Amino acid sequence: MPSLETLERFIARVEQNAHVEAIQEFYTEDASMQENMARPRKGRDTLVAHEAAALARSSSVRSTCVRPAFLNGDHVVVRWIFEFAWKDGGVGRIEELAHQRWEGERIAQEQFFYDPKQFAPSKPAG
Repeated sequence: MPSLETLERFIARVEQNAHVEAIQEFYTEDASMQENMARPRKGRDTLVAHEAAALARSSSVRSTCVRPAFLNGDHVVVRWIFEFAWKDGGVGRIEELAHQRWEGERIAQEQFFYDPKQFAPSKPAG
């Protein structure tokens, strides 16, 4: 079970847009991530590579935790909003729930729940 302090440090790291670093610092070596009902990605190195590739498509990202985050034993639920400026000039806004299972002070398993239609590209207003 993570301490509240550890959970807050994790959230702060993501809100600093240090997504790759958050995976390196807060996930177990054999952690898994799953998008909706897709097959999970497994292994911290795989998670880091996938995150770095996803972020490489954007020129900037703004990450916000919508409070409260829920902690119950080894389980955490965080509501996130990610706002992207894509390198092609488009913008995107993704809202998701992340359900995490922690082992001690590290995330062992995470599943994201979101509407995939949010990934449809759009151009900035104006």
